[in-house]
Amino acid sequence: MDLDAVTQLVSGEGWGLLQSLPPYDESAALSLGEGLRVAGFDPDLVAAALTQSRLRAKGRAKFGEFADGMLFTADGLEQATRLEIAARHAQRFRGAGIEQVFDLGCGIGADAMAFAGLDLKVTAIDSDEVTATLAGVNLRHWPGASAFIGTAEGTQLPSGEGARNTGAWLDPARRTPGMTDARGKTRRVFRLDAISPTWSTVQSIAQSLPATGAKLSPSFPHTAIPAGAEAQWTSLGGEVLECAIWWGPLVSRIGRSALVIGPQGRSWTVRETDAGAAGGAAPMASSLSQIGPWLYEPDRAVIRAGLTGALTSVVEGFELDSGVGYVTSDRCVDVGYARRFAVDESMPLNVKTLRAWLRERDVGRVTIKKRGVVLDAGELRRQLRLSGSVEMTLVLTRVKNQQVALVVHPA
Repeated sequence: MDLDAVTQLVSGEGWGLLQSLPPYDESAALSLGEGLRVAGFDPDLVAAALTQSRLRAKGRAKFGEFADGMLFTADGLEQATRLEIAARHAQRFRGAGIEQVFDLGCGIGADAMAFAGLDLKVTAIDSDEVTATLAGVNLRHWPGASAFIGTAEGTQLPSGEGARNTGAWLDPARRTPGMTDARGKTRRVFRLDAISPTWSTVQSIAQSLPATGAKLSPSFPHTAIPAGAEAQWTSLGGEVLECAIWWGPLVSRIGRSALVIGPQGRSWTVRETDAGAAGGAAPMASSLSQIGPWLYEPDRAVIRAGLTGALTSVVEGFELDSGVGYVTSDRCVDVGYARRFAVDESMPLNVKTLRAWLRERDVGRVTIKKRGVVLDAGELRRQLRLSGSVEMTLVLTRVKNQQVALVVHPA
C-alpha cells in the first residue's frame, strides 16, 4: 500500500466505502470489486478497500472486533503484537507508575493502542511514512496518543527531571526492506546485529531512560541478556511469539522467565528461581530404563527460556536429554504449563522393532511428535506400513544421545 491509497481510504468517500463492505469473502471479492467499479468508484480505491477488508478479516485473530476499525499493511499485520500480549506490555508500564511511553518503531500501532487504552500518553514513531500514517489512524480514538515519522536514533527523548514517569518501548525491525522470500513476504533477519534500530541502540536508550522494554525474537540468545534486566519468553496457544527484554522499574524479577498464556486468558509464569539453585538446568535421565510412567512436555516458551529445570523440580523427574524438553517422572502431577502423557512403552528407535510392536496391538494411525532427532515423519509412516484400527502417539527423541521411541497417550 502506498500513501495515495491511504489518503483515499481515510477520505470521506473511501472510509464510507470501506465501512459499508460486507464481511470479506474471497470467493465473492472479484464480483464485488467489479460491481463497485461499475457503480462509479475509482478502481484504485476499490482495490485498496478490498485489500483492507481482507486484512481486517485476517486481523480479527489478533485484534478481535478492534480489527474492524483499523487499517493494515500485510507485513504490519503479521508483525503486530497480539492484543492479549500488548495488554500485558501496557500493564507493565502502568504498574511501574509510568505515565508516558515513547513507542519507537510502532508499526501499525498495536502496542501503542494498548498503552493508550490504559490512559498512558503515547508518542508513536515509525520510520516508514505509510506505516506511521496507519498508526495515526489506528490511534485516532485516544487524544493522548499521536504518531509521527521518525527513527529511534533521531527521537529526542526526555532526560533528567523530564524523564520522570516516562518509558520507552521498542520493537526493532527484524526484516530486510525490499527483500522477499519465496512466499513474497519480507525476508526475516535473525542476528542481533542486523535488527533496526541496532541492539546497541536499544541498550543505549535503556541506559538513558531506565523504564524501557523491547520486543525481540524468540531466538534471542541467553548470553545477550543485559545485566539487571529481565528476559521473558511469551507463548500464546502454544506458539512462542516473542522474547521481551525489560529494564529498570519494569523488571518483575531479574533473569529469565517464561509467560505461558493458555485458553480463556489463563496464564502461568515460570522463573529461574523456580528451577532452584541450578538456575534452570534440568537433571538428565541416564538411560532408557529410567523412563517412568509419566512424560511431560513443557510449553515451548519454557524450553526457549531454558527453564525445563522448573518442570523437573515440580514433578521430581528428569529431562530425557539436554535441550529436548521432555521430562519423565514417576509422579502424576497437574502442571498448567506442560502437557502430560502416560507412557505405554519405551524402546530404542528401530523401525523394524517399532513396526512389530505397533502391529501386534492393531495400531493403524500414529501421531508423531519428535524433538532432538533428525527424521522425516512422513517417511517413517511409510516404513511402518500400518493398517490396524487403533490410534497411538509416538514421541521420537533422545535419552543420553541415544534415539528412542516412546508410545504414549494423553492423560
